[in-house]
Amino acid sequence: MCKLDNIIDKCKKGDPKAAEELYHMFASQMFAICIRYSRDRTEAEDNLQDGFLKVFESISQYSGRGSFEGWMKRIFIHITFEKYRKNNMLQVVEEVPETTMADIEENIYIPEEVLFGFIEELPEKYRQVFSLYVIDEMQHKEIAALVGISEGTSKSNLARAREILKRKIKDYLKYEQ
Repeated sequence: MCKLDNIIDKCKKGDPKAAEELYHMFASQMFAICIRYSRDRTEAEDNLQDGFLKVFESISQYSGRGSFEGWMKRIFIHITFEKYRKNNMLQVVEEVPETTMADIEENIYIPEEVLFGFIEELPEKYRQVFSLYVIDEMQHKEIAALVGISEGTSKSNLARAREILKRKIKDYLKYEQ
């Protein structure tokens, strides 16, 4: 039995030291998920706390099949979007002029922090769908159910996010050359 399995078993039995150890093992990874889908750091910290509470409430349901980290990740994503839907936030987004990949040179280099900055600047709905699809590798059907939109809206939001990113990359390259 590996160390993680031992910690999970102890958490299932209510061991607070094991819970603390599990928290320290995964807090930074789960916080990265929370910050990705939250409006600000304070909301992300709240989502992190709520996510771990849900993990410890539900840990007895973890069967040991599949990745424990993947199981936790789903909980954190669902917690974050559940709060988002509860607050029923609406966002008006701009129309984006179309930019084709032909407008952007091949063999370009953009620093990772610049690219992630562009993603963070996306309108919230677009950022959410883009991150769920590209980073978390979810399908549009799953994204639609999670975010509370239609599958078509998920596809449209992804396309618009990509268009905004292409435009930002094109503008960035214009000034960096």
